[in-house]
Amino acid sequence: MNIRSTPRVLAAASSALLALGAVTACSSDEVAGADPQRVDVVAAFYPLEFVSERVGGDAVTVVNLAKPGAEPHDLELNPGQVGQVSEAELVVYLKGFQPAVDEAVEQNGGERVFDVTTVQPLLDAAAGGHDHDHGHEGEDGHEEEKAEPAGKTDGAKDPHVWLDPTRLATIADKLAERLGTADPDRAADYTARAKALRTELEKLDAEFTQGLKTCQRREIVVSHTAFGYLTERYQLEQIGISGLSPENEPSPQRLAEVTEEAREHKATTIFFETLVSPKVAETIAREVGAKTAVLDPIEGLSADNTGGDYFSVMRSNLETLRTALGCS
Repeated sequence: MNIRSTPRVLAAASSALLALGAVTACSSDEVAGADPQRVDVVAAFYPLEFVSERVGGDAVTVVNLAKPGAEPHDLELNPGQVGQVSEAELVVYLKGFQPAVDEAVEQNGGERVFDVTTVQPLLDAAAGGHDHDHGHEGEDGHEEEKAEPAGKTDGAKDPHVWLDPTRLATIADKLAERLGTADPDRAADYTARAKALRTELEKLDAEFTQGLKTCQRREIVVSHTAFGYLTERYQLEQIGISGLSPENEPSPQRLAEVTEEAREHKATTIFFETLVSPKVAETIAREVGAKTAVLDPIEGLSADNTGGDYFSVMRSNLETLRTALGCS
């Protein structure tokens, strides 16, 4: 009897283990619908996770599709993540930034999506160039004729909208409206949290405005042109080694142009990013006698990142810029 019952015992034990494994997977994967008391939000990458957490508070569960420390442009979704997109009550994403997310949203998002590109028009992208006066230097103080920007890309838009704190505040306001639609009973709470976040972001904006007001230089040489919103907001100028995509290798001609411009503007620092190889930046720095430093576009953080959050990294960026530009 014991021998005959053994297969049944083994089958029961196997079923129990499979069930336990499924429970464990659910708890670690944070699948949508895990907490019926909260609104399930899927955020496409860190800045959107940050703003969703801050506006949603304890009324939401937020899942970030991008892994901490990974380049979000290159995100590929596994079947579980596609399932999260299809099951979420709200998907917060930036159309055109991550093709895999765009595809999942198109196939499974329906009306449950919040595309932050609809909040305000995006800036035109720059592909490694900048508006720069290449005419003859005048000594009479008159404004010189400017050449066409070297790196304008027809039709392409810059997605890095979160690097302007005032734009991120407006995104938070609109996100509060969307969460209020999904969860009317707590609409006032979402609005209040968005207002509090706006206050913090406006304070950060004031710090940047004051901190970058008086500087010896206003041009920043960056590994790729991710900083258009920051430079426009604070009257700086970015000189991109490569264009909008960090994967694009700059041509020898572009490297020569950037080296020349870095010398012309007496750049003391060539900036690279945490998720991009510093080799090209280091090469140009050696050529012009400059050093290198990290200017973080804040794409690959996570809510539990020990390296800081949006505010701390932005303030670190500010101090790095002040040092590089000789700001008083």
